[in-house]
Amino acid sequence: MTIRSLAASASIIALCLTGSTVSGISGEAAREQSAPFKMAAAQGTAPNFAGIGNWFNSAPLNIASLRGKVVLVDFWTYGCVNCVNTLPHVTELYAKYKDRGLVVVGIHTPEFPFEKSASNVQAALKRHGITYPVAQDNDSQTWNGLRQPVLAGAIYRRSERKNRVPARW
Repeated sequence: MTIRSLAASASIIALCLTGSTVSGISGEAAREQSAPFKMAAAQGTAPNFAGIGNWFNSAPLNIASLRGKVVLVDFWTYGCVNCVNTLPHVTELYAKYKDRGLVVVGIHTPEFPFEKSASNVQAALKRHGITYPVAQDNDSQTWNGLRQPVLAGAIYRRSERKNRVPARW
């Protein structure tokens, strides 16, 4: 198991734990509760998607077009069993909340040369029933641009004024 694979799994678990309490997604009235962890303050601006060779299921997206939306950026690769194990959960979240404003953007960031094939990525999307936008980041430019080498996925709640990114955990 690689660090990237482990990080992808951990980030999806964190998303599942926090997803029901993110305002604007759950549709539930806010209620006072003691969180098992403290959310980090936003810092910096979200970099745009960089080095994307192909977009699947969508025209090319950019960070500015996502302003004001709740966005889950999910880094994954079809050759990683841990990443593949999270896909049903991500697709379920997308199916359940896309009509309430959740945007999921998959970033396919390969670890091995055979994973760089666009036709292989397209086959994986079909095999796993992925209909949300997926970018092919063969040179890891978007991965590196987010400077999140351990946390493989994150929710960005976009402010109307600035593109804010959660601080590193």
